Amino acid sequence: MQTPLCHPRAFVDSLVDGDQPAKYLQPTCRDDDPWHWWNTLRLLCSNSTKLGLVPELQANLPSQTALSRLCGEPIVGAVLPTHIFMSNNKGFPVLSQLHQSLMQRLFKYDIQPIISGTAKHERGVRVYLQYINHLHQTMPAPGLVESFARGYEDCLQNPLQPLYDNLESQTYEVFEKDPIKYKMYQEAVYRALLDRVPESEKDKTETVIMVVGAGRGPLVRQSLQAAERAQRRVKLYAVEKNPNAVVTLRTFKEEEWKDRVTVISCDMREWKAPVKADILVSELLGSFSDNELSPECLDGAQSFLKEDGVSIPCEYTSYLSPMSSARLHANVAAVKDAVSTDGRVTGDPYDSGYVVRLHNVNILAPPQAVFNFTHPNRPPTGEAIDNERFVSLRFVSNTDCMLHGFAGYFDTALYKDVMLSILPQTHSEGMFSWFPMYFPIKVPIHVQEGEVIEVCMWRKVSNKDVWYEWCLVRPVPTPLQNALGHAYRIGL
Repeated sequence: MQTPLCHPRAFVDSLVDGDQPAKYLQPTCRDDDPWHWWNTLRLLCSNSTKLGLVPELQANLPSQTALSRLCGEPIVGAVLPTHIFMSNNKGFPVLSQLHQSLMQRLFKYDIQPIISGTAKHERGVRVYLQYINHLHQTMPAPGLVESFARGYEDCLQNPLQPLYDNLESQTYEVFEKDPIKYKMYQEAVYRALLDRVPESEKDKTETVIMVVGAGRGPLVRQSLQAAERAQRRVKLYAVEKNPNAVVTLRTFKEEEWKDRVTVISCDMREWKAPVKADILVSELLGSFSDNELSPECLDGAQSFLKEDGVSIPCEYTSYLSPMSSARLHANVAAVKDAVSTDGRVTGDPYDSGYVVRLHNVNILAPPQAVFNFTHPNRPPTGEAIDNERFVSLRFVSNTDCMLHGFAGYFDTALYKDVMLSILPQTHSEGMFSWFPMYFPIKVPIHVQEGEVIEVCMWRKVSNKDVWYEWCLVRPVPTPLQNALGHAYRIGL
């Protein structure tokens, strides 16, 4: 569907004597906003995936909020009338800086540019197409994260379950390529060693470091390098339950680490450690912080951590943001059956969370904190550890749009101010180990600018599983999703 970015009425010059021509007027009602024209047609067609949006650019552009709303729509093209082009010093057509920025933004969605109107250059419409092609070819080079994520945009992936499944070697290899995550882990261990062992005692004190969930050894390697930087003596234990990864660990021990590292083939929750650890290091976090059961794992492992011992990471928090993405919601609809961890076909893919590289998405409000965990987690004497959580969050939508679900993020404090984050505002530059989570709602909900979006979320724990439940409260109540973990469970 071709639609203008703005209602033509927004650009009509005032007829009142002495008034200045209006550059752009915000729509005063739904009929003035072309997005509502498109949305009405979409709803009449039952959100058909066969519909695509082709916005028509105009000389004056709407607000950045209105332009960002396009990022959540299934854009397939963009119409550029010849009258919005200017002439450069050589008489060739060019776009303004704002239009150039917009087109380079739209190019990321593989749109088809369409030139309309009468050519104002003697060489015809070809020079317009050549200019658009030049814009496309001179786009900024993709960064490290964009290069790594190419091909994964808006692709739904089931979250990993490293406790329930043994990860494949290829999965380890992908994560080990992340240069930022392990650099920050090394920095955290380095600072912890300096704080724990004074310079005067470095030659006679040996620090015990236990890497739990060691995988194929990247954290072991970073811990050893941190010890060399800090000039501190250490004894390392690498604890791993995956027998395939243990083979790799033992090879590294034999060829490289020697007696500095002891490899333990065991579930960290069941291991009877011979000594207490000064520093407990792990990388058990998922895209929603605790969704790979870091709390449950570290609560079991803290039994062999000294009372004054340090956990790396020491704290992590998950976050949610309401989002609009017709494409992601359609991708969930295309999932024929959701399968739980025990192999049951649940038949409702909307009751599952997904790991996804968010791309064709519009975020409607800043993220808010959901669940927080700290380690070591030692409750008062006589009280049991409780990792169940509940939160109710209220967001205010920044525009009229369709709500399709919630984006999930996390950040973590490894040690003091050494941080890792996948929050958009504080994302650790160059880190690609984690994509965000997507929690869909079953039926898209229309929300207006300034309207409150209220969501409730639970983290539930049983003897065998952990799962999330969620529902909307405002603008309209919706049924509880993933009740009792019937579709999406994380196996203990």
